[in-house]
Amino acid sequence: MASRPMYTVEFLPAGMQVQVEEGTTLLEAAQKIGLHINASCGGSGVCGKCRVAVEHGEIQGGMSEKFSPEELRSGIRQACTATVHGDVRVRVVVTSSLGRGGLTTTVPRRHRATARFFDIEELREAGIFKPPVEKFFLELPRPSPVDNMADAGRVVTGMNHQYNERHLMVTLPALRKLRRVLREDDFRVTVTVARPVSSGGRTFIVDVQPGNWVNRNFALAVDIGTTTVYGQLVDLHHGKVLAEAGDYNGQISYGEDVISRIIYSEKDDGLETMRRAVAKTINGIIDRILSQAAVKAEEITSITLAGNTVMTHLFLGLEPNNIRRSPYVPVSALFPPIRSTDLELHLPAHSVALVYPAISSWVGGDIVAGVMGSGMYRTEKLTLYIDIGTNAEIVIGSREWLVCTACSAGPAFEGGGISCGMRAAAGAITDCSIHPETWEPMNTTLERKPPIGICGSGLLNIIAVFFERGVIDQRGKYRRDSDCERIREGRSGYEFVLAWQEESGAEHDIVLTEVDIENFMRAKGAIFAGVKTLLQEVGLGVADLEQVVLAGAFGSFIDIDSAMTVGLLPEIDVDKVVYVGNGSLMGCRMSALSNHIRRDVVEVVRKMTSFELSEVPSFKDEYVAALFLPHTDLSLFPSSIAARNGFGQDLQHEG
Repeated sequence: MASRPMYTVEFLPAGMQVQVEEGTTLLEAAQKIGLHINASCGGSGVCGKCRVAVEHGEIQGGMSEKFSPEELRSGIRQACTATVHGDVRVRVVVTSSLGRGGLTTTVPRRHRATARFFDIEELREAGIFKPPVEKFFLELPRPSPVDNMADAGRVVTGMNHQYNERHLMVTLPALRKLRRVLREDDFRVTVTVARPVSSGGRTFIVDVQPGNWVNRNFALAVDIGTTTVYGQLVDLHHGKVLAEAGDYNGQISYGEDVISRIIYSEKDDGLETMRRAVAKTINGIIDRILSQAAVKAEEITSITLAGNTVMTHLFLGLEPNNIRRSPYVPVSALFPPIRSTDLELHLPAHSVALVYPAISSWVGGDIVAGVMGSGMYRTEKLTLYIDIGTNAEIVIGSREWLVCTACSAGPAFEGGGISCGMRAAAGAITDCSIHPETWEPMNTTLERKPPIGICGSGLLNIIAVFFERGVIDQRGKYRRDSDCERIREGRSGYEFVLAWQEESGAEHDIVLTEVDIENFMRAKGAIFAGVKTLLQEVGLGVADLEQVVLAGAFGSFIDIDSAMTVGLLPEIDVDKVVYVGNGSLMGCRMSALSNHIRRDVVEVVRKMTSFELSEVPSFKDEYVAALFLPHTDLSLFPSSIAARNGFGQDLQHEG
């Protein structure tokens, strides 16, 4: 696919230029170089405040009924809906910039984590692209008076001679169909084998098919999340992902968090209800991705699954009762290969389900899978791995050693517990900058829709900007001495109006309250305190970290500078921060493609030490210290403090 032409946009009177793709809006061009234009409606063309005068060049759109015919004839356009189709020079009118010198700069913080995704070629180069379930084609000699070996022995001998496969055993389902299958295509047969985790274990022949079906071997990778379940269909012959889909976990109807689901499972038939609910969700995803790729269920030879410890227990029908009670004991942390039909999945009897092991009650198989998928377990660098969600899981270590813990962050990073919070969907505010003098906001929303709420990444960015500009202090409190009309006293205390009702897509003003900020600070404080405590327990500090790996949906949108500004992440060179997406799903896919990696999982679990934060005395003190922006110990965030001091703000601790 050919890339779009690039054009230059010059903004006056600031005299700043930026290169953008054809079709980029003028507002997006300004955001790219950190320039502020008032646009509280999120760039949806509702408020009419982002006025620019086009002095030269070709743009399309930007008309507004709020502009008079004279203004339109003079080249006045809306920056949020005017798109670039050539080199352009525009002048930002005073009412848009509201600055004495015209356009003004925002804080220059637009660093995203470098994305790192799994590459099948890495497995090929390492010589470990060998799935745990594999197909082989055999052309066997026909039985005769001088060769009347049993059918099963004939297949085993053929595997020994043609592929040097040894220690084979044929399963009962395969035996029951073997006579017919061998003779259906004149002893030309495809044999499916399931390999053991341990190198000395026995390999099982789990299926036989007439003819050559080696190129039709597929696996499923499934991440069982508390909120959402994701699945991928993987071609085991080429290593490619053929289809993927996701859906809300059906268990949500019985509780949004793991504790409420454990409690429900303790009721009569509660556990079975929960098991059926998530199995139904997984089956729906399986049916969808098989339909997308035109693959039959009979062609699926394995399914690899990972979830936190509670989700794994509920899926397998194991009683999770003691996971929530001290001393927090799961039924099991290791799980044997299971026939997919025993889990009531829409898969054939020969398909094997491989479930990622857990570390403890609160560090589950999803984190083990993430450690595998990110490559953290084989790097020399001292690495911090964080999966940020309602429960934040933290792993620190390298190829030599690994320690882990989990902490409850609450739903703030997913838009929960926030007065105008929402999940990342059309109309969600994802970013915001404010004018340094007037505090007029420039909101960015998903799909350029009018604002209807604030998602997790938006909450992070807004609070970071407010702190940088001095709108809030270290305690997260709004400036009481400000004459900004957007700061007002609401029903639950002081709040800031990000978008007035007439500019929004909601039936009310979009606001951020001090209670919202407090909820966020508790969440970020728990995560940073978890990181700090875990480092202290192994005798290290933040300065020793050489790499930070972010996983999960929140990590894909996180602004690294914002996260460091508020004290969510430790201050580290942004080039050392990487994002791996859904680490759990990536780890499942890797294990489906490489039995060697599946064996590595066993070693990783053995070397990983888990800490229960509630049992570590220093955690409470670290948590209290982190309940400020960015922290009570400002020496931990020198760059963030220097940046804020650049705006003439007093950062003395006020608490």
